[in-house]
Amino acid sequence: MKENDDASTNDTDDLYEHFRIVADKGQSQIRVDKFLLNRLENTSRNRIQVAAEAGIVQVNGKPVKSSYKVKPGDAITIVLAHPPRDLDIIAENIPLKVVYEDNHLIVIDKAPGMVVHPAYGNYTGTLINAISYHLYPHLEGKKIGSDTIRPGMVHRIDKNTSGLIVLAKDERSMTLLARQFFDRTIERNYLALVWGDFTEDEGTITGNIGRNIRDRKVMDVFTDGITGKHAVTHYSVVERFGYVTLVSCRLETGRTHQIRVHMKHIRHPLFNDETYGGDKILKGTTFAKYRQFIENCFILMPRQALHARSLGFIHPETGKRMFFESELPGDFTAVLSKWREYTSSR
Repeated sequence: MKENDDASTNDTDDLYEHFRIVADKGQSQIRVDKFLLNRLENTSRNRIQVAAEAGIVQVNGKPVKSSYKVKPGDAITIVLAHPPRDLDIIAENIPLKVVYEDNHLIVIDKAPGMVVHPAYGNYTGTLINAISYHLYPHLEGKKIGSDTIRPGMVHRIDKNTSGLIVLAKDERSMTLLARQFFDRTIERNYLALVWGDFTEDEGTITGNIGRNIRDRKVMDVFTDGITGKHAVTHYSVVERFGYVTLVSCRLETGRTHQIRVHMKHIRHPLFNDETYGGDKILKGTTFAKYRQFIENCFILMPRQALHARSLGFIHPETGKRMFFESELPGDFTAVLSKWREYTSSR
């Protein structure tokens, strides 16, 4: 019996999967790597063995080696990061802000406006194109096939969201980082400027997130407890400006557009978030001067006001705790400065 618990993020949806398989009563005793290979699609024995070496193949809740012989009734679990898509990547010389790099992983401070991974309509100019050149500069302008070692994604951030993202350089690192995302031990904090004021200084938003029934490109919160995937966002107020508020958001789960969708759900959409209704004047006065002020802010920051501020995880090779912080980009700081000036002059 096989159960596929799709784990996902703002960012990790479809990047890794959790499998739980219970061996039948008549199961013959065979190696666990062969057992899993026969039951999992789109994987290899090597990937399963790497996962076992990393302690991620478990039987009845305990890590086992690849040579473990499966017995009837055993409950086998494994978390696998999806391998790089079967897509040729062109190595492009695009500037990157590298925060940290070693032989196993790389941490990037992504600029707003950059798509993370090539897809329909964005085959070039992405973060993966840039990192591919960074890793293989001798292949500039050439295609890097899926059989070549490539940076492995274990989470994403939206095109118009700025900030920190980690990518793995090898199979073991990708597997161990994926496990941390699945176990929710990754520390991710964001700064967001949202419409409206809060009566409280902190709070938690809980609500399943799934694709909108009418528009598949947009996510929505479902309150029936059945539709969508479980999602939890913790937030705290950093600075109040009356009509808008700067908040810090900590992700307990990672779903596509999670912060943006959750904030809209509690009627505090992100400032200038076109997709979720934040690109209109939602709070404030009707004075022409105020309308012009908001328009100027939108021009300064023509994107949703969301920044991946910090990222913490256990290094997959050394076992040491890693923690990184990113300064707010220029457009975000400029808008905050304008709001401080506006608030002080009222």
